[in-house]
Amino acid sequence: MGRVRKVFTGPLVIAVLVVVVGGVGFGMYWFQPWKLWQDETVQEALPGGAAEPAAPPAAAPEPADEPSDEPSDEPSDEPSDEPSDEPPASPSPATGPQTLASGELITHEHATSGTVKLVRLDDGSHLVRLENLNTSNGPDLRVWLTDAPVKQGQAGWHVFDDGKYVSLGKLKGNKGSQNYALPRDVDPSAFSSVSIWCDRFDVSFGAAELGRA
Repeated sequence: MGRVRKVFTGPLVIAVLVVVVGGVGFGMYWFQPWKLWQDETVQEALPGGAAEPAAPPAAAPEPADEPSDEPSDEPSDEPSDEPSDEPPASPSPATGPQTLASGELITHEHATSGTVKLVRLDDGSHLVRLENLNTSNGPDLRVWLTDAPVKQGQAGWHVFDDGKYVSLGKLKGNKGSQNYALPRDVDPSAFSSVSIWCDRFDVSFGAAELGRA
């Protein structure tokens, strides 16, 4: 007669299975590995960009006056040789967004490229603009304005939370061109770099040094 094997299905095995399943679920939520294969492209225009001036409407031609032999008391349109007391017209001030500083993104933990610009708008507000961004997706990515130096290689992965920094919000997309407004009480001259920062694992995906324009 064959030997019958008993399968133990007591509370301990059930508890172990619950812990394993829970651990796998938490790990998937925490690391979100599927994001590494998911791209999100966000394209935003620069606010207040200068528009092409509209062409003025063509004026209707005025009827020509009949020539007259009589002298006229009307002032002549002929140019005068006498100097004018009128000051020369000053050029109108430049309008539209102004780039105060810019830099190129370098790779840190993930391959990253693109241009970062610090821009002042007509109303006096400031924003950080990412142009042609290309990086990896990931969990809890933020755009940080910091005073940390940008270093190549692993030496630069974790330095951006060592000093002063301002989070400008979650990264809108890992590809494209996007705008991130600075809070009104933030002095942009106190910062020198921008990092695409993974807040969950305290690591920089990529960063740019801001060189003054």
